[in-house]
Amino acid sequence: MSLVQSRNTGRMANSIYETLRERLVSGGYAQGSRISVEALRTELSVSKQPVMEALRLLSADGLVDIIPQVGCVTSVYPVREIADFYDMFAGFEGAIAAAAAERRVDAQLYELEEISIRIGTLRSHPDPDVRARQYRVLNRDFHAKIHEMSGSRIMVETSRRMWDLSDFLINTAGASQPLASATHSRHDDHEEIRRAIIAGDSLGAREAMARHILETIDLIRNDNKITD
Repeated sequence: MSLVQSRNTGRMANSIYETLRERLVSGGYAQGSRISVEALRTELSVSKQPVMEALRLLSADGLVDIIPQVGCVTSVYPVREIADFYDMFAGFEGAIAAAAAERRVDAQLYELEEISIRIGTLRSHPDPDVRARQYRVLNRDFHAKIHEMSGSRIMVETSRRMWDLSDFLINTAGASQPLASATHSRHDDHEEIRRAIIAGDSLGAREAMARHILETIDLIRNDNKITD
C-alpha cells in the first residue's frame, strides 16, 4: 500500500469510527448485538480494511468486542463492573470540577450558565424521546465547559473516552431512555455544581460532581438488562 493509500485509509477509518461511535453512545445498537463488517462495508461504500480499523479503535474505547472466529459485538458489562466504572469516573470528574472551581474565568461562567438555562428549559418538553436525546447533547456540553475550565488537556482528553462509555452504558445497559425522567434531578445536580464553581469552592465542586456521577448507576439499574 502506498503512503497516499495508507493516509486515505486512515481518514476513512477515522470517519467510520466517528459514525459508529455516535451510534453506539446514543443507543443505536442494542447491548450484545452483532455488528456486521460486511453490512457496514456495503452501507458506507468502503473496503473492509477501514471498517476493521474503526472497530479496533472502538474496541480500545470499550464499546465493542472483537471475537475471533465470531465477529464484532457491542460490549456487555456486568453490574459490578458498571459500578466500578462509575466509582472511578466519579473521582476523576470530581477532580476536574475542583480544578475548574480554582481556574475558571468569568466568560466561562457565563457560557456554563447559558447551557444550564437551555437544560432547564428542556425539562418542560412534552416528548420524552426528544427530552432524552437533547439532554444527552446538552449534558455533554455542560460537562465539556467544566473540562475547559480546568485548563488541563490531559484531563479533557482522558475524560472524553469515559463520557463515551458512560453514554453507551446509559443508553444500552438499563431502562429505555432513563434520562427522560431524570432531567429535573440531573439539572438540580448541575446547579449545585455550578454554584460551587462560581464560589471558587473546589471541595464543594468535587463532592457535588462525584455525587452526580455516582447517581448515574441508579438510572441504569435494570435486572432485565444488567447481569451480576
